[in-house]
Amino acid sequence: MSGDNRLTQWVETYTKELYSWAFHKVSDTELRKDLVQDTFLAAVEKIQSFKGDSSPETWLFSIMNHKIIDYHRKKINLPSGIENQSLLSFFDADGGWYTEKRPKDWDEDETELLDNEEFREILDNCLAELPEKWNASIKLKYLLNKNGDEICQELSISPTNLWQIMHRAKVQLRECVENNWFKN
Repeated sequence: MSGDNRLTQWVETYTKELYSWAFHKVSDTELRKDLVQDTFLAAVEKIQSFKGDSSPETWLFSIMNHKIIDYHRKKINLPSGIENQSLLSFFDADGGWYTEKRPKDWDEDETELLDNEEFREILDNCLAELPEKWNASIKLKYLLNKNGDEICQELSISPTNLWQIMHRAKVQLRECVENNWFKN
């Protein structure tokens, strides 16, 4: 069977399974579709190197797993330069807050904010703006009450990395909430 015919058969046979696998690895629907498509594009480029030592399914899943890993690496590494630049805008060279960036005091009357539907919508939007691992860390800690060890294990990060992620996420969340809820 020629490479083109094999690939056509594999697309028909394995697309649904690959998409299902991507569903468990990434949250964005369009990204899942892109990962499946990228898997088959990579297979087209490397079809001549497929020797049949494994099943086509195993080979395609291996390609997809590498695509998923590459995506997560980019997601983690790309924002860090950006996030570090944005964090620098909050602090001076000695690590102190710039006066205009210092967090505002929140009213003690705001103790029941999570019961307010408008506030929850703003909070959800602010959470959605966080990088994926930051968002996951915050949700695991504060919504699912996971401890640090559990979060580190689930996200495959070190305790030091978790501490940095949590700190940066809280700074960004606070600024977002202040800008969108506590408008002066």
